Amino acid sequence: MAKLPFNPDTEDRGSRPSDRAITVAELAGRIKRALADGLPRKVRVVGEVSNLSDRTHWFFSLKDDSAAMRCVCFASNAKRVGFPMRDGMQVVVTGRVDFYDAQGSVQLYVDAIEPVGQGALELKLRQMITELKELGYFELEHKKPLPTMPTRIAVVTSRSAAALQDVINTVTQRWAGCRLYHYDVRVQGDQAAGEIAEALKRISKHGKKLGIDAVILTRGGGSIEDLWAFNERIVVDAVYRCSLPIVAAIGHETDTTVAELVADARCATPTQAAMTLVPEREALHHQVHQLGQRLGLTVRRNLEHADHRLTAAARHPLFRNPRRLVDHSGQQLDDTVRRLRAAMPRRLAVDYTRIEALTRQLAAVNPNNVLDRGYSYTLGPDGKVLRKTQDARTGDRITTVLADGRLASVVESGSGSPTKPSKPRPAHKRRRNTNPGPGLFGSDSD
Repeated sequence: MAKLPFNPDTEDRGSRPSDRAITVAELAGRIKRALADGLPRKVRVVGEVSNLSDRTHWFFSLKDDSAAMRCVCFASNAKRVGFPMRDGMQVVVTGRVDFYDAQGSVQLYVDAIEPVGQGALELKLRQMITELKELGYFELEHKKPLPTMPTRIAVVTSRSAAALQDVINTVTQRWAGCRLYHYDVRVQGDQAAGEIAEALKRISKHGKKLGIDAVILTRGGGSIEDLWAFNERIVVDAVYRCSLPIVAAIGHETDTTVAELVADARCATPTQAAMTLVPEREALHHQVHQLGQRLGLTVRRNLEHADHRLTAAARHPLFRNPRRLVDHSGQQLDDTVRRLRAAMPRRLAVDYTRIEALTRQLAAVNPNNVLDRGYSYTLGPDGKVLRKTQDARTGDRITTVLADGRLASVVESGSGSPTKPSKPRPAHKRRRNTNPGPGLFGSDSD
């Protein structure tokens, strides 16, 4: 057996492979442990997004000029990302680096994603729009109507901005009678937001005293960083609280700032803003001409209608022969008087006949006439008519009413029980009533 050219016990382990072959799983485990020991638990990595696969989970690569790293962001973490991901976007991701055994690759498991540069501003812009929408800053009920024909307009922009000259040229061409008041402010940079907000506050406070009818807030186009002053909350609040209507024209048609969304009207360019506020002289002249024609036509129609009414009134009998109308009315009055005089005796005769008939009916039901025929009725001690024998009790004093008077008597026996037994009076104490009332008789009357 040949002798080995080296001694395995003394050979450097790092310079040659191990004598014992290890499994793939063991190698993967060593790689995972090496990554865990050699890297922080959480890392932040900046790079460009590429090969984005937006499914339930996000799979993409994060790369720079010389390297790339595969990344995965699970659905639970992707839902918390507040902006749309797209290829080419610069982002900062936070997560952990781990070895994926199944594919044999190192991956960055992403927990959070933040945009870089313009992406960060876009995220901030969307968050502000969402907040202001919940506060009602964009509601139509807060939009002030624009003046029909303003005579004085305040222009808030930079003196060096081309937008100012555009407004001046447009207003001069369309309506030279409108005066412009320029408020010179920075429209870009760190101090721009404060100057714009202060100018709007002064206009809101003193504008009505100066006769200002509306405000144009404008500047030219630029990047989102250039226009960011018009997204600052201090400017947005000043636009929202301004007492005068504001027309905003910031940037170009594709640019949109929060100040424009809050303003009472938004225009794509400074020229369009001036055209929105200031009427065109020729258009006004044409409108006045049309109104004059319509007014003349209306006056002619009203005169013709009045002439027809006057002609019809002149043909009326009242104006052609008023005496005839009076005579006719007098004849109608005489006829009415004659009819009344003829109707009154007939009416009285009918009423008299009805009265006689009612008198006979009343006499027939008169209770005194019934008594004259031999009938009577009896009243109890309480003055009520007795209808049944059981309504009278022994000892009750009752009164019988006849046609010519009344008889008083005492019930000796009755169906009802006596209220109190009465003692018979001695004969020598009984005396006769010497002056009884008419028709009052009784066996025991007082």
